[in-house]
Amino acid sequence: MRMTVVGSGDAFGSGGRFQTCIALASDQASPPRVLLDCGATSLTALRHQEIETNSVDAVVLSHLHGDNFGGLPFLVLDGQFRRRTRDLIVVGPPGTQNRLEQTMEALYPGSSTVQRRFDVRIVEHLDRQTVEVDGLRVTPFEVRHASSDREGVAAR
Repeated sequence: MRMTVVGSGDAFGSGGRFQTCIALASDQASPPRVLLDCGATSLTALRHQEIETNSVDAVVLSHLHGDNFGGLPFLVLDGQFRRRTRDLIVVGPPGTQNRLEQTMEALYPGSSTVQRRFDVRIVEHLDRQTVEVDGLRVTPFEVRHASSDREGVAAR
């Protein structure tokens, strides 16, 4: 497995760093197929790293704050305008489906219901229940987060 840190910055881009996004590939030669988090600056960061966004099959979200989730609507829209045909799987905490729809509608009204060439399939994970995504096993567990009691989830 190859891991590329696409972004590791905080919510405010301190030090010029991009927000949280880690790209995972099955081996050194393969393109990344899974993203762990997709912060608001992730699309720009993925382009900076020359990672083909249409090769991403899945996004695993740790929680639904903007610096971990905010780039997902742009990844979906990018796929739509760049003629993506492969489905995108999004694994996130309870409420992911609603948050994605609300965010897309807030940013670009009508964008959550437009007909696409690909499906966005949402899988909402539950605490300590393993989910398999593109050959990757993810077991989320609740963690305390500075700005909330129950949203934070980490994978092990």
